[in-house]
Amino acid sequence: MKSCIGIFGTSGMAREAGDVAWACGIEPFYVARDEAEVAAWPGAGEVVLEKDVGVYSRYPFVIGIGDNEIRRKVALRFEGQLLFTNLIHPSATFGYGQRKVIDEAQGVIVAAGVRFTSNIGVGNFVLFNQNATVAHDCLVDHFAHVAPGANISGNVHLKEGVWVGAGAVINQGDEKHRLTIGMNSVIGSGAVVTEDCEPNGIYAGVPAKRIK
Repeated sequence: MKSCIGIFGTSGMAREAGDVAWACGIEPFYVARDEAEVAAWPGAGEVVLEKDVGVYSRYPFVIGIGDNEIRRKVALRFEGQLLFTNLIHPSATFGYGQRKVIDEAQGVIVAAGVRFTSNIGVGNFVLFNQNATVAHDCLVDHFAHVAPGANISGNVHLKEGVWVGAGAVINQGDEKHRLTIGMNSVIGSGAVVTEDCEPNGIYAGVPAKRIK
């Protein structure tokens, strides 16, 4: 059987996930929500409709959708029906024992150039985009998204559904208290976070302040 992987989505994030698959020697195919998405598909590769995805259940899948809430809904919709795997670019690097920790999760996508050090907990369906860094003793909960070039310092806790924008910096916590980004909060691109962030907020600036 040919080595293939299904990728939910037809946007840029899905195509980036496809690039990771190709780098791993795996042929991607894409899952569109409806005929309109199929017609608008700008990439190469086979596109199938979500309603027909059961035909392809012998293959593993990831969810190449950047929106955390949509990714969550897709994961829940197909829970127990499809095998969700991890997709990790061969250029990503890992501290001692860290790759094994990530391999125990499911649905994680790690793009080119991502760097993990050690003792990092990673939940399911997390996206780590190009050249992001995650330092020691962090926790990254389910359905978080770390955008390109973001830097997560040591002893940080990204709670479920957090979005960290491109080039953002999350400063270091300590052993007694991880600097915590509350559930479903958004950290704007280029922001520098120096203290805890409340749930469901939008933070921007240097240092980052809640703007919504």
